[in-house]
Amino acid sequence: MPLTEHGFPVTITFDVDAETLWTGTRPQMADLPVALSAGRYGPRTAMPRILTLLERFAIPATFFVPGLTVERYPAMIEAILEGGHEIAHHSHTHPWLPDLDSAREREEMEKASAAIRKATGRAPAGYRAPGGEFGGATWELIREQGFAYSSNFFDADSPYLHEGTGIVELPWYWSLDDAPYFMFGGTTFRRTLQPPGPVLDAWKADFDLLYEEDSAFMLVMHPQIIGRPARMKMLESLLAHIARHDRVWFTRCDALAEAVRPALQSRVEYP
Repeated sequence: MPLTEHGFPVTITFDVDAETLWTGTRPQMADLPVALSAGRYGPRTAMPRILTLLERFAIPATFFVPGLTVERYPAMIEAILEGGHEIAHHSHTHPWLPDLDSAREREEMEKASAAIRKATGRAPAGYRAPGGEFGGATWELIREQGFAYSSNFFDADSPYLHEGTGIVELPWYWSLDDAPYFMFGGTTFRRTLQPPGPVLDAWKADFDLLYEEDSAFMLVMHPQIIGRPARMKMLESLLAHIARHDRVWFTRCDALAEAVRPALQSRVEYP
C-alpha cells in the first residue's frame, strides 16, 4: 500500500559538509590547505552542477548543512533556497557526537539552529547526525528542539513514527550513500575508489525493489564527493532511470514527513 496519495517517495539529499568533513573529527587538518581544498570543492564547484541538474529534472531536494558551512557560504545557501530546496540541521562543526559531553552537544545543536534561522528565516524542520551516530544527549536534544523529522536510523526502508514524540523517522543506510564508495583522503587513503558504473547498477537495483514494494527511496550524497564529473553523469543516469517510473514523487524531507505523519503507526522509540 502506498505511503501517500502523492506516489512513491524519492528523497534526494545532500550533506553539505565542506571543510567540516575533514576538520570536525580531526581539528589538526585545519592546518592542511590541500585537504581543506577537497572540502571547498563542494560549495565552489560541485554545488552549481548539482543545482543545475536538480532544476533540469524539477526535483526539490534537502540539503543537510552544518552551521559553520551555512555561515561560510551564504551565497550557496541563497542559491539552494532560490531553487526551492530545504536546508536541514547537520550539527555545527560536524564532530563525532559520541565523544562530546551533553554541554558540547547542546552547543552544537543550538549554534547550528541559530545559523540556519539567520540564513533562512525559519527553524530547521529536520536533523541528521554527523557521521551517522548519536551522542548521549542527541535524542533528548532532538525532542527538545521540536524537529518534525529525524533522518538517522537504519532499521527500516520506509518512514515511521517515533512512539510518543510525533517525530517522523526518514531512515537511510550506507549502501545508498556516496561516501563508502568514493570518499578518499584523510584516513581513507588506502581505500580503492570505486568506478561509477557498478555503484549506479547497485543504486538502480535498490530503487527497483523498493519501488516494487511501495516503500521509499532515500539517497544520501555529499557535494564534494558526488560532484566530480563522472559521478555527476552517474547521478544524472540514476535520476533519469527513476523519473521514468510513473508513480514517483520527488520530494523534500520536510514535505515527506508531513505527508506520511497522519497515516503512520508508532513503531520504534529510541531509548
